[in-house]
Amino acid sequence: MSRNAEALAAIVKDRAGHEPVRLGLILGSGLGHIAGQVEGTAIPYSDLDGFPQAGVSGHDPNLVVGRLEGIRVAVFGGRAHYYEAGDPAAMRVPLEVLKHLGAESVVLTNAAGSLRPDMPTGSVMLLNDHINFSGLNPLIGEPTDARFVPMTEAHDPGLRALLRAAAHVEKVDLHEGVYAWYSGPSFETPAEIRAIRTLGADAVGMSTVPEVILARFLGLRVAAISAVTNMAAGLSSEAISHEHTKAMALLGAAKLEKVLRRFLLELP
Repeated sequence: MSRNAEALAAIVKDRAGHEPVRLGLILGSGLGHIAGQVEGTAIPYSDLDGFPQAGVSGHDPNLVVGRLEGIRVAVFGGRAHYYEAGDPAAMRVPLEVLKHLGAESVVLTNAAGSLRPDMPTGSVMLLNDHINFSGLNPLIGEPTDARFVPMTEAHDPGLRALLRAAAHVEKVDLHEGVYAWYSGPSFETPAEIRAIRTLGADAVGMSTVPEVILARFLGLRVAAISAVTNMAAGLSSEAISHEHTKAMALLGAAKLEKVLRRFLLELP
């Protein structure tokens, strides 16, 4: 990990306290309100060199460190995407900082398009695997042998079991499936969606997979959940846009928040 990340973690500790963080949470489009539920300290990304600046509407560029359901968490109110600057490793520094803060796990959330008729807008889906449809990788250029990261169980079975149990308690219908990463920023064509479905994907989006790879590289356990904001291109008459994505993310946000809060309460 870089010295810059260690220095940034020291800044965060000076402002938010030195008690180790147990869990990181990265919020996707339209899901930033969850950061406001944390009892703690908000640090603007602009104060942390190497953190993404506000490049996508619907994201809240602050790192909030404090307690949610009694658990010490670090909540990232926004993320950098590959399509913003062509850098698949754009979230490496924030994840390195999370590791320096003491976290062992990270939960990623995103807005995604559904490829399944039984998983309509407003649904939530737990990722059990992913497809790197973009072909990009945030570890390209990493000089050490640590770059050869096994991805067989990249989406941690133990964390997934806890999230499934949390959804059951909260009576939330938590779908489960494979997420495909598309680079964006343009949305997919109907032909691309047919190809992605043929490969075995259940949902598609423009984030998360680089963070999963980076988190596993850093030794963090990972789980990820999608809020379904639309049916993918060619599967409905919806007019797909970023504004539509932000608006529809709110439909799944309440379900997602219930699951996350119960998950935190049930952490062993």
